[in-house]
Amino acid sequence: MNILDLTACRLCPRECGADRTKGEKGVCGASDKIICARASLHLWEEPCLSGDKGSGTVFFSGCNMGCVFCQNGQISHGGKGIKISPQRLCEIFFELRDKGAHNINLVTAGHFLPQVIRAVEKAKVKNIGIPFVYNSSSYEKREAIAKCKGLIDIFLPDFKYMENENAKKYSNAFDYPEIAKEAIEEMVTQQPECIFDDGGLIERGVIVRHMMLPSHLRESKKIIKYLHDTYGDKIFISIMSQYTPVGNLEKFPELMNKVSKKDYDKLVDFAIELGVENAFIQEGEAAQESFIPEFSGEGIEG
Repeated sequence: MNILDLTACRLCPRECGADRTKGEKGVCGASDKIICARASLHLWEEPCLSGDKGSGTVFFSGCNMGCVFCQNGQISHGGKGIKISPQRLCEIFFELRDKGAHNINLVTAGHFLPQVIRAVEKAKVKNIGIPFVYNSSSYEKREAIAKCKGLIDIFLPDFKYMENENAKKYSNAFDYPEIAKEAIEEMVTQQPECIFDDGGLIERGVIVRHMMLPSHLRESKKIIKYLHDTYGDKIFISIMSQYTPVGNLEKFPELMNKVSKKDYDKLVDFAIELGVENAFIQEGEAAQESFIPEFSGEGIEG
């Protein structure tokens, strides 16, 4: 089976079998046409990605998960965005570079992987000269991530859940922990060391993000411990407190508040006690809806 064949799509763990080449949409909500909602310089990533000029973020529409708390709901399942070709996507990469982007940040691009690979390959041939970042939920097959070998310089995966029940409850993805472990292992296999330039910008490596959910301190501790026990100083861990309650959460009252400072501080202290040294933490008021970008189509149309 060709993992990149979209005629009976088995690209992601959902394996929905949609013939996306004939306009049929998969569980991710996408056909074989790339849909993007925004391309711009973004200053709210980890400091080694944003630098002083910004990360060149390209937000792709659609998603194979169903997180009830999704911060980008209007594009993940709202269908908002503009159809573009792989050629246009490649042009966008260079436009972001010419605006000063330190890197090209592909945000939730996994369901368009065949098309994205073509665009990245073309940009590399044309010597774009800045790193590519693969920003992922980690709910992706290891075989799909393997297709990125030699193309992606920096992997930026989430690790959302360690407990299957919560993965099912909040994202309809009971097998998320097992899938994410495999995907991240492949990412680290491809980029086993974090390398930075003289200015502190990351050039290669893996940064695993964990966004803490309110009232889920125990699960967050399990995730940090797993990552540190498994990878040690090979990776950086980004411990995030920016969860913002958005959308219809009446059925999930435990998610209707922000993460408490007390719980977040406990998680950071736990990481320090474990011996985690390569980490990013968030200080101050990170949980604000104003940090969620406006998906207006900026930078997408030529």
